[in-house]
Amino acid sequence: MITVGNEKLIIFAESDGYRLDKFISNHDISRSQAVKLIESGNVTVGETIVTDKNHSVKTGETVTIIIPEAIPLDARPQDIPIEIVFEDDDLIVVNKPKGMVVHPAPGNPDNTLVNALLFHVKGRLSNINGVIRPGIVHRIDKNTSGLLIVAKTDDAHKKLAEQIKEHSFTREYLAVCVGGFKETNGVVDAPLGRNPKDRKKMSVIKDKIHASRPAKTEYEVLSSSGGYSYLRLKLFTGRTHQIRVHMASIGHPVFGDDVYGKPDKLCDGQCLHAAKIGFIHPKTGEYMEFETNLPDYFKNVLEKLKLINE
Repeated sequence: MITVGNEKLIIFAESDGYRLDKFISNHDISRSQAVKLIESGNVTVGETIVTDKNHSVKTGETVTIIIPEAIPLDARPQDIPIEIVFEDDDLIVVNKPKGMVVHPAPGNPDNTLVNALLFHVKGRLSNINGVIRPGIVHRIDKNTSGLLIVAKTDDAHKKLAEQIKEHSFTREYLAVCVGGFKETNGVVDAPLGRNPKDRKKMSVIKDKIHASRPAKTEYEVLSSSGGYSYLRLKLFTGRTHQIRVHMASIGHPVFGDDVYGKPDKLCDGQCLHAAKIGFIHPKTGEYMEFETNLPDYFKNVLEKLKLINE
Protein backbone atom coordinates (compact mmCIF):
# COMPACT_ATOMS: atom_id res chain seq x y z
CA MET A 1 0.00 0.00 0.00
CA ILE A 2 1.26 3.50 -0.84
CA THR A 3 0.19 6.73 0.81
CA VAL A 4 1.32 9.96 -0.76
CA GLY A 5 1.46 13.13 1.34
CA ASN A 6 2.60 16.58 0.25
CA GLU A 7 6.25 15.60 0.12
CA LYS A 8 6.24 12.07 1.52
CA LEU A 9 5.94 8.60 0.06
CA ILE A 10 5.12 5.97 2.68
CA ILE A 11 5.59 2.32 1.68
CA PHE A 12 4.75 -0.74 3.79
CA ALA A 13 7.01 -3.72 3.13
CA GLU A 14 5.13 -6.94 2.43
CA SER A 15 8.11 -9.29 2.16
CA ASP A 16 11.68 -9.77 3.41
CA GLY A 17 14.97 -9.48 1.64
CA TYR A 18 14.61 -6.52 -0.70
CA ARG A 19 17.62 -4.23 -0.84
CA LEU A 20 16.47 -0.74 0.07
CA ASP A 21 17.26 0.97 -3.26
CA LYS A 22 15.60 -1.83 -5.23
CA PHE A 23 12.58 -1.80 -2.91
CA ILE A 24 12.09 1.93 -3.50
CA SER A 25 12.64 1.64 -7.25
CA ASN A 26 9.73 -0.83 -7.45
CA HIS A 27 7.41 2.07 -6.67
CA ASP A 28 7.75 4.38 -9.71
CA ILE A 29 11.09 5.85 -8.62
CA SER A 30 14.19 5.18 -10.71
CA ARG A 31 17.06 3.24 -9.13
CA SER A 32 19.44 6.20 -9.48
CA GLN A 33 16.92 8.55 -7.86
CA ALA A 34 16.37 6.03 -5.06
CA VAL A 35 20.10 5.90 -4.33
CA LYS A 36 20.31 9.71 -4.22
CA LEU A 37 17.35 9.91 -1.83
CA ILE A 38 18.92 7.29 0.46
CA GLU A 39 22.41 8.79 0.48
CA SER A 40 21.04 12.29 1.12
CA GLY A 41 19.24 11.16 4.28
CA ASN A 42 15.72 11.35 2.86
CA VAL A 43 14.75 7.74 3.63
CA THR A 44 13.60 6.44 7.01
CA VAL A 45 12.99 2.79 7.83
CA GLY A 46 10.77 2.66 10.90
CA GLU A 47 12.13 5.48 13.04
CA THR A 48 15.70 5.34 11.73
CA ILE A 49 17.23 7.33 8.86
CA VAL A 50 19.04 4.84 6.63
CA THR A 51 21.80 6.01 4.28
CA ASP A 52 22.96 2.56 3.14
CA LYS A 53 21.37 1.50 -0.14
CA ASN A 54 22.19 -2.16 0.69
CA HIS A 55 20.02 -2.13 3.83
CA SER A 56 17.65 -5.12 3.78
CA VAL A 57 13.95 -4.32 4.24
CA LYS A 58 11.86 -6.67 6.40
CA THR A 59 8.18 -7.57 6.30
CA GLY A 60 6.00 -5.07 8.14
CA GLU A 61 8.54 -2.25 8.15
CA THR A 62 7.44 1.22 7.09
CA VAL A 63 9.70 3.01 4.64
CA THR A 64 9.17 6.76 4.54
CA ILE A 65 10.69 8.75 1.69
CA ILE A 66 10.96 12.52 1.76
CA ILE A 67 10.87 13.74 -1.84
CA PRO A 68 12.45 17.21 -2.00
CA GLU A 69 10.69 19.79 -4.09
CA ALA A 70 12.10 19.70 -7.60
CA ILE A 71 14.31 22.57 -8.59
CA PRO A 72 12.67 23.94 -11.75
CA LEU A 73 14.81 23.89 -14.84
CA ASP A 74 14.72 26.88 -17.10
CA ALA A 75 16.04 26.35 -20.59
CA ARG A 76 18.23 29.27 -21.61
CA PRO A 77 19.54 30.27 -25.03
CA GLN A 78 23.07 29.07 -25.82
CA ASP A 79 25.14 29.82 -28.90
CA ILE A 80 25.64 26.23 -30.05
CA PRO A 81 26.04 25.47 -33.78
CA ILE A 82 23.21 23.38 -35.22
CA GLU A 83 22.39 22.27 -38.76
CA ILE A 84 19.11 23.75 -39.96
CA VAL A 85 17.72 21.77 -42.92
CA PHE A 86 14.59 23.87 -43.37
CA GLU A 87 13.00 26.83 -41.61
CA ASP A 88 10.02 29.12 -42.07
CA ASP A 89 7.70 31.09 -39.76
CA ASP A 90 5.98 27.94 -38.50
CA LEU A 91 8.58 25.24 -38.04
CA ILE A 92 12.21 24.14 -38.20
CA VAL A 93 13.68 20.87 -39.43
CA VAL A 94 17.02 20.27 -37.76
CA ASN A 95 19.68 17.59 -38.25
CA LYS A 96 20.64 16.65 -34.68
CA PRO A 97 24.18 15.35 -34.16
CA LYS A 98 24.91 12.16 -32.27
CA GLY A 99 25.57 12.82 -28.58
CA MET A 100 23.32 15.88 -28.24
CA VAL A 101 20.40 15.67 -25.80
CA VAL A 102 17.14 17.09 -27.19
CA HIS A 103 15.95 19.05 -24.14
CA PRO A 104 17.16 19.92 -20.61
CA ALA A 105 16.59 17.40 -17.84
CA PRO A 106 18.19 16.57 -14.49
CA GLY A 107 21.79 15.67 -15.30
CA ASN A 108 21.64 17.54 -18.61
CA PRO A 109 20.62 21.12 -17.72
CA ASP A 110 22.18 22.77 -20.76
CA ASN A 111 24.04 22.29 -24.07
CA THR A 112 20.92 20.65 -25.48
CA LEU A 113 19.18 21.10 -28.81
CA VAL A 114 16.54 23.26 -27.10
CA ASN A 115 19.24 25.58 -25.72
CA ALA A 116 20.67 25.93 -29.22
CA LEU A 117 17.26 26.51 -30.81
CA LEU A 118 16.29 29.19 -28.28
CA PHE A 119 19.40 31.13 -29.28
CA HIS A 120 18.81 30.59 -32.99
CA VAL A 121 15.17 31.75 -33.02
CA LYS A 122 15.55 34.23 -30.14
CA GLY A 123 13.07 32.30 -28.00
CA ARG A 124 10.32 32.01 -30.61
CA LEU A 125 9.16 28.43 -30.12
CA SER A 126 5.76 26.94 -29.27
CA ASN A 127 4.80 26.93 -25.58
CA ILE A 128 2.74 23.74 -25.51
CA ASN A 129 5.44 21.62 -23.85
CA GLY A 130 6.45 24.30 -21.33
CA VAL A 131 9.78 26.00 -20.65
CA ILE A 132 11.83 22.79 -20.69
CA ARG A 133 10.70 21.42 -24.04
CA PRO A 134 9.57 24.44 -26.06
CA GLY A 135 8.78 23.55 -29.64
CA ILE A 136 9.59 19.85 -29.26
CA VAL A 137 6.98 17.85 -31.15
CA HIS A 138 8.85 14.54 -31.04
CA ARG A 139 12.24 13.38 -29.80
CA ILE A 140 15.12 11.14 -30.76
CA ASP A 141 17.61 9.66 -28.31
CA LYS A 142 20.84 11.34 -27.33
CA ASN A 143 22.97 8.88 -29.31
CA THR A 144 20.63 8.75 -32.30
CA SER A 145 21.46 11.28 -34.98
CA GLY A 146 19.25 12.78 -37.64
CA LEU A 147 16.14 14.73 -38.49
CA LEU A 148 13.81 16.30 -35.97
CA ILE A 149 10.93 18.72 -36.51
CA VAL A 150 10.42 21.66 -34.12
CA ALA A 151 7.34 23.91 -33.95
CA LYS A 152 7.62 27.68 -33.70
CA THR A 153 3.93 28.31 -33.03
CA ASP A 154 1.33 26.57 -30.89
CA ASP A 155 -0.92 26.05 -33.91
CA ALA A 156 1.87 24.33 -35.86
CA HIS A 157 2.69 22.21 -32.81
CA LYS A 158 -0.90 20.98 -32.43
CA LYS A 159 -1.27 20.10 -36.11
CA LEU A 160 2.08 18.30 -36.31
CA ALA A 161 1.37 16.39 -33.09
CA GLU A 162 -1.97 15.29 -34.53
CA GLN A 163 -0.19 13.86 -37.59
CA ILE A 164 2.09 11.86 -35.32
CA LYS A 165 -0.91 10.62 -33.34
CA GLU A 166 -2.61 9.52 -36.55
CA HIS A 167 0.62 7.86 -37.77
CA SER A 168 0.65 9.94 -40.95
CA PHE A 169 4.17 11.23 -40.29
CA THR A 170 6.90 9.70 -42.48
CA ARG A 171 9.92 8.61 -40.46
CA GLU A 172 12.66 6.44 -41.90
CA TYR A 173 15.86 5.42 -40.15
CA LEU A 174 19.11 3.76 -41.12
CA ALA A 175 20.77 1.36 -38.69
CA VAL A 176 23.50 -1.20 -38.34
CA CYS A 177 22.24 -4.28 -36.53
CA VAL A 178 23.93 -7.38 -35.17
CA GLY A 179 23.50 -10.63 -37.11
CA GLY A 180 22.43 -11.70 -40.56
CA PHE A 181 18.82 -11.91 -41.78
CA LYS A 182 17.23 -14.81 -43.67
CA GLU A 183 14.73 -12.47 -45.33
CA THR A 184 15.50 -9.11 -46.93
CA ASN A 185 12.28 -7.54 -45.62
CA GLY A 186 10.29 -7.89 -42.44
CA VAL A 187 7.91 -6.33 -39.96
CA VAL A 188 8.03 -6.31 -36.17
CA ASP A 189 4.53 -5.75 -34.83
CA ALA A 190 4.75 -5.98 -31.05
CA PRO A 191 3.35 -3.74 -28.27
CA LEU A 192 5.81 -1.81 -26.14
CA GLY A 193 5.69 -0.65 -22.53
CA ARG A 194 7.86 0.03 -19.52
CA ASN A 195 10.00 -2.94 -18.55
CA PRO A 196 8.39 -4.28 -15.34
CA LYS A 197 11.84 -5.05 -13.90
CA ASP A 198 13.58 -1.83 -14.94
CA ARG A 199 11.41 1.27 -15.35
CA LYS A 200 14.13 3.11 -17.29
CA LYS A 201 13.91 0.56 -20.10
CA MET A 202 11.19 -0.29 -22.58
CA SER A 203 10.28 -3.83 -23.56
CA VAL A 204 7.91 -5.90 -25.65
CA ILE A 205 4.84 -6.56 -23.48
CA LYS A 206 2.83 -9.65 -24.37
CA ASP A 207 0.59 -9.93 -21.29
CA LYS A 208 -2.49 -7.95 -20.24
CA ILE A 209 -1.17 -7.18 -16.77
CA HIS A 210 1.37 -4.51 -17.71
CA ALA A 211 0.54 -1.37 -19.68
CA SER A 212 1.62 -1.31 -23.34
CA ARG A 213 0.87 0.47 -26.59
CA PRO A 214 0.81 -0.91 -30.15
CA ALA A 215 4.09 -0.53 -32.02
CA LYS A 216 5.05 -1.47 -35.58
CA THR A 217 8.40 -1.27 -37.38
CA GLU A 218 9.14 -2.29 -40.96
CA TYR A 219 12.70 -3.09 -42.03
CA GLU A 220 14.64 -3.72 -45.22
CA VAL A 221 18.12 -5.24 -45.31
CA LEU A 222 20.41 -3.16 -47.52
CA SER A 223 23.58 -5.24 -47.05
CA SER A 224 25.12 -7.87 -44.77
CA SER A 225 28.69 -8.87 -43.96
CA GLY A 226 30.58 -10.66 -41.21
CA GLY A 227 27.65 -11.05 -38.85
CA TYR A 228 26.28 -7.48 -39.23
CA SER A 229 23.54 -5.94 -41.34
CA TYR A 230 22.79 -2.49 -42.69
CA LEU A 231 19.06 -1.72 -42.54
CA ARG A 232 16.50 0.85 -43.59
CA LEU A 233 13.60 1.03 -41.13
CA LYS A 234 10.21 2.70 -41.28
CA LEU A 235 8.20 3.65 -38.19
CA PHE A 236 4.44 3.18 -38.32
CA THR A 237 4.27 4.26 -34.67
CA GLY A 238 6.69 6.36 -32.62
CA ARG A 239 7.17 4.73 -29.23
CA THR A 240 10.11 5.41 -26.94
CA HIS A 241 13.17 3.40 -28.07
CA GLN A 242 10.93 1.61 -30.58
CA ILE A 243 13.54 0.55 -33.15
CA ARG A 244 16.09 -0.37 -30.50
CA VAL A 245 13.65 -2.56 -28.55
CA HIS A 246 12.00 -4.14 -31.60
CA MET A 247 15.28 -5.14 -33.20
CA ALA A 248 16.67 -6.49 -29.93
CA SER A 249 13.45 -8.48 -29.43
CA ILE A 250 14.06 -10.45 -32.66
CA GLY A 251 17.71 -11.07 -31.82
CA HIS A 252 19.22 -8.24 -33.88
CA PRO A 253 20.06 -5.37 -31.49
CA VAL A 254 21.29 -2.11 -32.98
CA PHE A 255 25.10 -2.14 -33.15
CA GLY A 256 26.68 -0.29 -30.20
CA ASP A 257 23.45 -0.09 -28.18
CA ASP A 258 24.62 -0.12 -24.56
CA VAL A 259 21.08 -0.53 -23.17
CA TYR A 260 19.39 -3.18 -25.31
CA GLY A 261 22.45 -4.73 -26.90
CA LYS A 262 26.20 -4.58 -26.36
CA PRO A 263 28.42 -1.47 -26.39
CA ASP A 264 31.25 -1.28 -28.90
CA LYS A 265 34.24 1.06 -28.98
CA LEU A 266 33.69 1.58 -32.71
CA CYS A 267 30.46 3.45 -32.02
CA ASP A 268 29.66 5.48 -28.89
CA GLY A 269 26.07 4.35 -28.39
CA GLN A 270 23.68 2.89 -30.97
CA CYS A 271 24.42 3.23 -34.69
CA LEU A 272 21.03 4.68 -35.61
CA HIS A 273 20.25 7.65 -37.86
CA ALA A 274 16.90 9.37 -38.56
CA ALA A 275 17.46 9.77 -42.29
CA LYS A 276 14.07 10.89 -43.65
CA ILE A 277 11.10 12.83 -42.33
CA GLY A 278 7.90 13.75 -44.10
CA PHE A 279 4.80 15.66 -43.00
CA ILE A 280 2.00 17.94 -44.14
CA HIS A 281 2.90 21.57 -43.54
CA PRO A 282 0.55 22.85 -40.80
CA LYS A 283 -0.22 26.11 -42.63
CA THR A 284 0.11 25.47 -46.37
CA GLY A 285 -1.21 21.89 -46.41
CA GLU A 286 1.72 20.91 -48.67
CA TYR A 287 3.42 17.55 -48.11
CA MET A 288 7.11 18.11 -47.38
CA GLU A 289 9.88 15.53 -47.15
CA PHE A 290 13.53 15.87 -46.15
CA GLU A 291 16.52 13.52 -46.21
CA THR A 292 20.04 13.81 -44.83
CA ASN A 293 23.36 12.30 -45.77
CA LEU A 294 24.93 9.78 -43.44
CA PRO A 295 27.07 11.36 -40.72
CA ASP A 296 30.77 10.50 -40.56
CA TYR A 297 30.47 8.22 -37.52
CA PHE A 298 27.90 6.07 -39.34
CA LYS A 299 29.94 5.85 -42.54
CA ASN A 300 32.96 4.85 -40.47
CA VAL A 301 31.03 1.94 -38.92
CA LEU A 302 29.80 0.81 -42.36
CA GLU A 303 33.33 0.87 -43.74
CA LYS A 304 34.92 -0.89 -40.76
CA LEU A 305 32.29 -3.65 -40.82
CA LYS A 306 32.57 -3.90 -44.63
CA LEU A 307 28.90 -3.11 -45.18
CA ILE A 308 29.78 -0.63 -47.94
CA ASN A 309 32.81 -0.22 -50.15
CA GLU A 310 35.39 2.29 -48.90
